[in-house]
Amino acid sequence: MIQIGLTGWGDHPAAYSKTTKSSDKLFDYSGHFPIVELDTSFYAIPSEANIKKWIKNTPDGFTFVMKAYQGMTGHLRENLPYTTKTEMFDAFKVAADIFYDQKRLAMILVQFPPWFDCQYKNVQYIRYVKEQLEKYPIAIEFRNRTWFNEQFKAGTLGLLKELNITNTVCDEPQIGEGSIPLVAEVTTKSALVRIHGRNVHGWRNPGNAEQWRKVRFLYNYNDEELLELKEVVEMLQKSADHVYVLFNNNSDYDAFPNAKELKRMLAIKFEGLSPKQLDLFGGGEF
Repeated sequence: MIQIGLTGWGDHPAAYSKTTKSSDKLFDYSGHFPIVELDTSFYAIPSEANIKKWIKNTPDGFTFVMKAYQGMTGHLRENLPYTTKTEMFDAFKVAADIFYDQKRLAMILVQFPPWFDCQYKNVQYIRYVKEQLEKYPIAIEFRNRTWFNEQFKAGTLGLLKELNITNTVCDEPQIGEGSIPLVAEVTTKSALVRIHGRNVHGWRNPGNAEQWRKVRFLYNYNDEELLELKEVVEMLQKSADHVYVLFNNNSDYDAFPNAKELKRMLAIKFEGLSPKQLDLFGGGEF
């Protein structure tokens, strides 16, 4: 089964009616796609009230890829709002359990930072993360090329298979150590594909984080490139029961139309979506 979605639901204008309120954007989004990446959980662990609201606002079959909190991945190492690692992981698991118990958790995405390279202490940390999140389906996304260098690639994939962790297949600019190649290898029964665009010049942070976010994922895939991604998804489908595809190239709102076009190319239809609202000013469905 192939499911396609976007990273976040609040910033995709083409997904909403002209009259959609901010609080209704997830409902409208779930009229187009059956899955979404919850990226706000990277910045702060969401409250029980918010999670229950998100579940209530989506159809029964709609699922979430929950991004691991930045303190768990090493992006944030100072001024953490938790006294210990155990306290931090326990707080995250309280939130994850709400999705999990309602069968709304597709997987937890553990995205490590670019400085998390392939060395012994980091291998051991991956084992620690797996131990902490044992009962949940987990995917790891690396941002350091050393994990897939020739001398380490087999070991990296072997480790993920041993721990039953999904290898995140990434399409992103190829600019050296701070990016990873597209490694279309299945390590569990599920595959995760994250599509970041191919903006080589915008990928690295020049020092202005606010400006960087506006350009990093600025990329619109053409038909030939989407056909390449289609072939990757179809190849993964041969070895995985579920293939989740998430478009993250949204600095200029390209994720939505690119995801729709890939869906068309794959000739798949999503069942059980939210009903689309009538656009009061457009004269029909949006």
